[in-house]
Amino acid sequence: MQAIEILERLIGFPSVVGTPNGEIVAWIRHYLQSHGAIVTELPGPEGDRSNLFATIGPKETPGYILSGHMDVVPAAEGGWTSDPFRLRAEADRLYGRGATDMKGFLAAVLAAVPVLAETPLRRPIHLAFSYDEEAGCRGVPHMIARLPEFCATPLGAIIGEPSGMRAIRAHKGKAAARLTVKGRSGHSSRPDQGLNAIHAITDVLACARAEAERLTRGPFEHVFEPPYSSLQVGTLKGGQAVNIIPDTCEAEFEARAISGVDPITLLAPLRAAAEALSPLGFQVEWHELSAYPALSLAADAPLAALLGELTGLEPLAAVSYGTEAGLFQRAGIDAIICGPGDIGRAHKPDEFILAGELLACQAMIEALGRRCA
Repeated sequence: MQAIEILERLIGFPSVVGTPNGEIVAWIRHYLQSHGAIVTELPGPEGDRSNLFATIGPKETPGYILSGHMDVVPAAEGGWTSDPFRLRAEADRLYGRGATDMKGFLAAVLAAVPVLAETPLRRPIHLAFSYDEEAGCRGVPHMIARLPEFCATPLGAIIGEPSGMRAIRAHKGKAAARLTVKGRSGHSSRPDQGLNAIHAITDVLACARAEAERLTRGPFEHVFEPPYSSLQVGTLKGGQAVNIIPDTCEAEFEARAISGVDPITLLAPLRAAAEALSPLGFQVEWHELSAYPALSLAADAPLAALLGELTGLEPLAAVSYGTEAGLFQRAGIDAIICGPGDIGRAHKPDEFILAGELLACQAMIEALGRRCA
């Protein structure tokens, strides 16, 4: 099958983050097995979605991982001019949810599989396809933890997020959490008889604002924009009516960390401020939504040199968005970002990828296969 045909099939599976993905997993598994790959389906703890790991070549020899996620963000926003889960081609543009982020990469990888299968590989090429990346990289840690069962420690992992086929060596880490504060409702004329959850949570919001300001003063890593870690309040919900004491208020916080900083620690002062509300009679619930570490691959790393040779482009130092790459690096596997498409097209109506971008990615993967022969 050609890359465009495969992309059409993949987009046809509405594998929205947080939902079952059995259909797309089954189709990819069957396709890979038909070309002789060793394939393992790895169900996650949710019970209704799985990661997929496959190997082409000698698994006992160190090789390379091609990593991508099978899930996509929802497509309920207005502005789509066609069915987001049905590929639409106009000239060189291929429209559909996930075309760029990142089923285009998966399609290019799968289109290269027949060539890889016929190549006498001395080093293996592994495919690591994950679920729920769009929910904060929730699926891939389960797969990474089991890699020693399936292969020798890889020489590197290429994460195919959209980068215009230019390798990227670094990104920030991220952590997100939801805080729920519960007080006691009542008539607004008797505030002495209630516990106002919105008033209470303002202590935590003030802490968040102060921490965000403090982070602007460093430490710095100048490959990033901005060059410091950051923190923000992303959502705030509470109250029913102006004359009712609000008994519940909920806020979501996000932190993005430069390399060497654990993003979870950036949220620790907020959690402490929230827990200080408990002695005042409030119920406090703190729920970590997601967390993944920063990526920082040295400029002189062999993997960076390899991708520079395969793409013909000097790797970029860093990008603002996050990926699963930092999780591979934390597991002791060098990782780098390189994939087709433009991140600026992702998470928008009429998301698209160019046919030429698919072919360029497929050519890069086949060139990697020749290097491993």
